[in-house]
Formats: sequence, structure tokens, C-alpha cells
Amino acid sequence: MVDLPDAVHLLARGRVGWDNAGSHRAEKPEHTGDLPFMEFTHSGAVILNRYQIRLLAILAVINFVNFADRLVVPPLVPQLREQFNLSSEELAWLQIVLQVVLAVATVPFGLLADRFSRTRIIAFGVVFWSLATFLSGLAQTFALLLVARALVGVGEAAYAPAAQSMISGAFPAAARARAQAVFAAGMLAGATAGLALGGVIAEMHGWRAAFFFVGVPGLILALLALRLEEPPRGPRSEVVPIRRLLSVPAFLALIVSGVLVTFTSVAFIFWGPDFVTQWKDFSQAEAGISLGITVLLASLLGVLAGGYVADWLQKRFAYGRILTVSLAFLAAAPFILWALATEEKQYVVAALFLASFFMSWYHGPVTAVIHDLMPRRAHATSVGLYMFITQLLGGVLGPYVVGRIDDKRDLLVGLQVAVAVMVAGALCMFLVIYFIRLQGLRHPEMEMYRTEADP
Repeated sequence: MVDLPDAVHLLARGRVGWDNAGSHRAEKPEHTGDLPFMEFTHSGAVILNRYQIRLLAILAVINFVNFADRLVVPPLVPQLREQFNLSSEELAWLQIVLQVVLAVATVPFGLLADRFSRTRIIAFGVVFWSLATFLSGLAQTFALLLVARALVGVGEAAYAPAAQSMISGAFPAAARARAQAVFAAGMLAGATAGLALGGVIAEMHGWRAAFFFVGVPGLILALLALRLEEPPRGPRSEVVPIRRLLSVPAFLALIVSGVLVTFTSVAFIFWGPDFVTQWKDFSQAEAGISLGITVLLASLLGVLAGGYVADWLQKRFAYGRILTVSLAFLAAAPFILWALATEEKQYVVAALFLASFFMSWYHGPVTAVIHDLMPRRAHATSVGLYMFITQLLGGVLGPYVVGRIDDKRDLLVGLQVAVAVMVAGALCMFLVIYFIRLQGLRHPEMEMYRTEADP
């Protein structure tokens, strides 16, 4: 298993500059105010300083807890179904309310993060979602459980835009995908931990204990977030209006593709544990442990590999990062279909390993693409806007549509539909490539908001 601080050091293996012939060269570090930046050897290898390692490690660990809290619910679905006598469509609302609130709250928190203290916003979010997760375990009715999960969305909306803005501010453009990939590794590890622990704890102590267990660590991590120094950003006078962000065609195409792939990923995250217990004869503990460990290892390897490949291709093509993501989703599709079709448990595990490996290539590069397209002052707002639309549409429709199909027909058909939607999202990313080739990464609408600090 890859330890998160060790994963941070994997960034140092990348090369940050290449000449046209392919030989590496050293690049000068970008200046980021009073904070020390990463250093470069004569051969061009990245050397991280203590500040960057500490920043990335703390934010990745908080991201771990973030997604453990968010994804503790799917393995609890069988017990919640029985406890509250729910249909699949009704169970889907546990994910829907979280996604809607998360999406709606992300934009204002993104705007705040581009104007005020990001560390305080992060600390507030961590405390809020941790208390809401603990409250979920106290719910005596399904309505109260829905309210608690909605409040989790408020806290989590405060975190991602501010954290990703800090990371891109602390690392040069050449290493952004790898830095964001390490941050995403925390998300993937936390998601897997939530799925695994939820299943194991629920089987041993009931579904309420699972919420209590994952709700506590965030309260401690909030204190660490407050102690972080903030990397610099553009002047406050240069805040970018949202309508200007939406005037960039490549960003709009990226949002459309993000809606489609989010539809699939959230649908599989929510319904996957229920599918393998109903259709593949896995117990709750088996689904949590064997599949959880498999997906964790594959995702950690994939997110780090995807970040490295994306940065490597970006040195050769202006659209290298989004090309990496689109090809990875296309590669993942046949393995998902294999996992859905096979009856053998070992083949289910193998297919999901390969599918998870390629699907996790998305997380680091897509944030780097958004930050490449946008001036530094709009980093948090643009990510917040992207999350708002993708989570509100894809994150809500994914579990709901698949749940409806399950009630009307069966879950297998619903998940097959989700795979087709993912392929459509991957193909839509070629439209992003088209606009980048046509207009470049620096769209004219954004030039007036860029400063010398922007790459």
C-alpha cells in the first residue's frame, strides 16, 4: 500500500523540462511570493521543500477523511433498506441530497476561497462535515438521515476548491497534474476506506457505528489545516466573473464531459456494493475488504501513473493532460463490462482492478487542465463552478437513474447504461482537445485577468 507522504515524494521522479529533441533540461522555478518554491537539479529533477511536502500531505490526508465520510453509506444500503423499508429509488436520495447540497454550496465557497483565508474555510468545512457524519449515526428516521447527509455536503463543498487552489499555487504548472494526483490519492484511499470500513463495521456493530467511527478524525485534522501557510495568488482586484469563465469554450466542453463521467462514477460508487452482493454473491465484509483493497491499490497506482503520464504528454502537446484522461476512460470501459458480465469472483476482482486503474487517471489531470485554462485568481472559483455543474447534474442523475432502472428492470441494465454514458463523456473530451488546439490554453477572454504570477 502506498503511504501518502511517500506518494508526495513520487513527484520528485518527474522531469519538469524537455527540449524538442526529448532530452531533459532544467527550468527556473516560478516565484511565489515569500514562500520557498520547489528546487530543480541541473538534470531537471524536482526537489520538494518541506513546505510543499507538508502542505500536500496534510491536504491529502484531509481528503482521505473527506471521502471516507462521504462513501461510508453505499455498503450500508442493505441494512438501511431493511431498517427503513426503502426502495432503490428512495435509497438513491441519500446520495442525491448530498450531491445537490455539495454542488450548490461549492460555488459560493469557491468564490470565498478566491477572496479570503483558504485555511479557515478548509477548517470550517472539515469540522462541519465531521459533526454531520456523527449526526447521521444518531438519526432515528429516514428523513433525519437525509438531513444529516445534506449537511455533510455543506462541509465538503468548502474543502475541494480551496485545497486545490492552494496546491496549484504552491507548485509550478509543469508539475500540477502530479501534485493534484497525490491530492486525489487521498480521495481514492479515503473512498475505499469508507466502503471497506462501512461494510465491516456494519456487519459487526450495525450501521450507526460506521458513521460514528469515520466522523471523529476530521475534528483533529481541522487544527492542522489552520497551521498551514497559504501560497500566493493574484491581487483581489482581479477576481474573474463567472460569466467570463463560461465564455471559454474548452472549459464548457470540459464541464459537459465531466457531467457524463461523474454520472457513471457516482452511480458505480453508490450501487456497486449492492450489485456485487446481489449479483456476484459477495458478503458485505467481502465486498468491503477484498474489493476495497483491490480498488484502493488500483486507484492509487492509477492516479499517480495518470498524473505522471499527463504531465509528460503536456510537455509535448498543449492538450496532453485531457488526452490522457479521455484515453484512460476508453480503456476502462471494456474492463467494467467484463466485471458486470462474469460470474467468477476472481474475475470480478481482476476486472475491477484494471477498470479502477484507468478510471483514476482522471482526478489529478482534470484539475490541472482547469487551472491551465484559468488565471490564478480564478483557480478556486473555476473548480467550484466545475464541481457545481458536474455534481448537480452527473452526481444526482447517476445514482437516481440507475436506481430507477433497478426498480423497473434490474441493476445490471442500469450499470450497463452508466458505462455507455462514461464512453460518451470520454469522447466529449476530444471536443476539449479541439478547442485547445484552436484557441490555445490561454483564451483571449482570460488574458486581462492574468498577472506575472500566472504561467
